[in-house]
Amino acid sequence: MDTMTYRVQATAGALLAALAVALSAWAAHGLPAGREQHNVLMACLYAFGHGALLRVLAARAGSRVEQAGRWLLLLGVVLFSGSLVGNVLWAWPTAAAPAGGVALIVGWLLLGIAPWLAAGRSGDPAGR
Repeated sequence: MDTMTYRVQATAGALLAALAVALSAWAAHGLPAGREQHNVLMACLYAFGHGALLRVLAARAGSRVEQAGRWLLLLGVVLFSGSLVGNVLWAWPTAAAPAGGVALIVGWLLLGIAPWLAAGRSGDPAGR
């Protein structure tokens, strides 16, 4: 994996996690209970979990399939969480949320099959 890919994925993962912590504090203390608070907290849950994962996985070179899975996770969390938070902050439509969810699902599926594909090519059951 090239240095730029590592930097982008690692930085994006850390920023997503940091934003999730800040936004969840705002949602818990600055938003009234209800749909808006729920949506922001849901977006934060997805952003934090996927951000932390991206930060950790960015250190791995990984196969092209794994790299594609990581890029889809990043795209998915930006579309999904961004759509929900954007709706609360600026009344954006949430039309991008389903596309983000699909990107997250496909990203996870790619991360799930990547070790199997790598193991088949290398002869090493761990895919190393």
